[in-house]
Amino acid sequence: MVQKETADRLVKRALEARENAYAPYSRFRVGAALLAESGSVHTGCNIENAAYGPSNCAERTAFFKAVSEGERSFQAIAVVGAGETDQGQYTAPCGVCRQVMAEFCDPETFDVIMANLAGEYCVKTLGELLPDSFGAADLK
Repeated sequence: MVQKETADRLVKRALEARENAYAPYSRFRVGAALLAESGSVHTGCNIENAAYGPSNCAERTAFFKAVSEGERSFQAIAVVGAGETDQGQYTAPCGVCRQVMAEFCDPETFDVIMANLAGEYCVKTLGELLPDSFGAADLK
């Protein structure tokens, strides 16, 4: 499990990334901070679109940025999201984001840190959030 200092740092970076969210339709702003095995941190925010389908979650934004820069192995991700009136809830990644995580991460060791705006958080492994996932091994 990710150490407290690392989790705190990732939550802080996710809170900062949330400030860049473009969420004029849902008004639910999300930030993510992804820790690669190399030690680099890649951030992302949600980006909505009026047609909805082309929208992208913060988690996938962070993953796609990291992968596009050559990263392929990851340790943990922090996710912070909240609407205008919801300040205390933890935000879990959606199913599509969990599937993207499953493409690149070991479900037993990859930590998902779900935080609120106060910086409080809980940690679960990807395997806990996406049991019996479908992945590359299923295509062999």
